[in-house]
Amino acid sequence: MELGLFDLEEDFSLIGIHSTEEDYRLAYLLNQQLSTKLKRFKQPLDFKDSSSEYPLFEYMDCKSLNNYYLINNKCSIKAISKTSGLFGGNYSKTTYLIPEKKEIDYFYKIDGCNNPLFLKNLVTNLKQISQIITCYLIDPTTLKSKNHLIF
Repeated sequence: MELGLFDLEEDFSLIGIHSTEEDYRLAYLLNQQLSTKLKRFKQPLDFKDSSSEYPLFEYMDCKSLNNYYLINNKCSIKAISKTSGLFGGNYSKTTYLIPEKKEIDYFYKIDGCNNPLFLKNLVTNLKQISQIITCYLIDPTTLKSKNHLIF
């Protein structure tokens, strides 16, 4: 490998979380279970070519030098139809941060950690939260939209 070609962009681990909880409530539950301090990030994730915004919670662990992010995978955009009648009125459209993983409600991203034992224990701890239906590790390299998780 040549010097300077080291790719830091994919230096993160990813956990998919299925839960019907609101994002702020899930962040609170994660903080309780994992002894973290996730806080809502000032700006949501957004993209130039989209009106979608995805709430983001962040915790920077100074001891391990890992950064943790809870990211909502779904965004509902309310739109108003200009037509009236049977199909007119207000409606909402759901967009996804990672469209190929529509079944996932949240992503838990860990920057700087690729330790398999740590990640396995983390998933086990997350599964102890009764409001989490299930969660599992995801290989970020298999995602077509993985660039949406690089910020």
